[in-house]
Amino acid sequence: MRTTNGPATRRRRKKVLKQAKGYSGARHATFKKAKESVTRALCYAYRDRRNRKREFRRLWILRINAAVRMQGMSYSQFMNGLNKAGIELDRKVLADMAIHEEQVFGELVVMAKEGLNKAA
Repeated sequence: MRTTNGPATRRRRKKVLKQAKGYSGARHATFKKAKESVTRALCYAYRDRRNRKREFRRLWILRINAAVRMQGMSYSQFMNGLNKAGIELDRKVLADMAIHEEQVFGELVVMAKEGLNKAA
């Protein structure tokens, strides 16, 4: 009698089909199609976990830039002024302040302008 490694094969296939739950057509029912789809989905998930960080950083910079331009300054000048003033806030916090705490953000802009003037 030959050995087929049946239990392990069944486990492996069930695992892939479970990951393909919710896919349409043969992709959720047929092992071969499910495996292709799951592999591709996992690749996209891996890639996009890294891309998400880039996208959020871009969004924060956009928001900061928009808020700073309303105060008559550019994003690069603002960030340079903050660095020279010794204020270390990350872009996530700055973007949140620009939206929810406009008065405090305005004070930061003033500090950044002072930091630029002192350096010049």
